[in-house]
Amino acid sequence: MIRVLLADDEELLRGALTALLGLEPDIEVVADVADGEAALAEVVALVPDVALLDLEMPGLDGIEVADRLRRRVVTPVVIVTRHARPGALRRALAAGVRGFVPKSTPAAELARIIRLVAAGQRYVDAQLAAAALTEAESPLTPREVDVLRLIRSGLPSKKIARELGLAPGTVRNHTSSAIAKLHADSGHAAAAVAWDRGWI
Repeated sequence: MIRVLLADDEELLRGALTALLGLEPDIEVVADVADGEAALAEVVALVPDVALLDLEMPGLDGIEVADRLRRRVVTPVVIVTRHARPGALRRALAAGVRGFVPKSTPAAELARIIRLVAAGQRYVDAQLAAAALTEAESPLTPREVDVLRLIRSGLPSKKIARELGLAPGTVRNHTSSAIAKLHADSGHAAAAVAWDRGWI
């Protein structure tokens, strides 16, 4: 049996996927969770054969979970996403993700992809891969990405500084730099642009 952990914050979709994958004779969903922190904890505890993670989840997103997992366990990760942005694919591959598919993928095809990844192969949706090849590289530094991600989550500058262990002035500098690079008129606008392009 291929033991799968499923993480998605949409309860209806999570339940449907759990039921559909449960119909496959060689796949067992050993846990399903609703957010990134729970996904991280359950994968470390259960060490499933494949972790199927939603890209957009509360707290840690699927790519952040994958990045943390690769330093702790050998469970391969497949990301599923409703917002299939080329920049997100690049982030996912850099984090060691083994599969990247849109949520529109039929259940039977998703089961096939899980089998491929469990067998040590990689799968990336062809249309997403083609789009990623033509997408511009992110001009943002890793710290600017961290700051914009927290701006997008609604945190004010002082809390961002505490969260990242930075001085408030340093947060302002990273924000100003990102605004200039993305030709935005505010930190929130810069975060929106970066999210639309899949860079955060």
